Amino acid sequence: MKSRKSHINRKTKETEVLVEVNLDGTGMISIKTGLPFLDHLVTSLSKHAMLDLKLSAKSMDGIDHHLIEDTAIALGNAMDKSLGDRTGIVRFGYASVPMDESLADASLDLIKRQYQRIDLSIKRNQIEGISKEDLEHFFRSLAQNLNICMHVSVKYGDNDHHKIEAAIKAFAVAWRTAAGYDNKQKGIPSTKGAM
Repeated sequence: MKSRKSHINRKTKETEVLVEVNLDGTGMISIKTGLPFLDHLVTSLSKHAMLDLKLSAKSMDGIDHHLIEDTAIALGNAMDKSLGDRTGIVRFGYASVPMDESLADASLDLIKRQYQRIDLSIKRNQIEGISKEDLEHFFRSLAQNLNICMHVSVKYGDNDHHKIEAAIKAFAVAWRTAAGYDNKQKGIPSTKGAM
């Protein structure tokens, strides 16, 4: 099997984000963005997707929106690049994850066609110091740069923190399945012969 690793260095006038991904890792994690809740979400993604992830993000302009967006862009690019041509993967993944009173579902198709439908059902304007719109934007930016079809929906819940955490964990578990190797799959998992 080919090594499924990647390294991304995204540097702009606003941020610098370094990402190293090993899709076939064991959940070794080192995350530092300067935003504790963002660190928590990315750590949860790595842990439950069982990938090794080293990510450091630094703001050059002090604007959280740019840091959150660029973190998602770089992470999505790194995970996409790690998949290579996607030969031999399962391709589809689904997970339903509870987080106390909240429940989130994620359905993924790792086809190289970008589509996302994300409903986080957030009620508060801010969760753990991050705005509602920035949390929603994080998920959208991640999906767009993964170059996949992604549906994530919070079915219900009372606590917005729990909703977001259930959503990222559902995505991670679905990713782990979809990006996993299919021992029966001998090539590209598509009738087209290409993703």
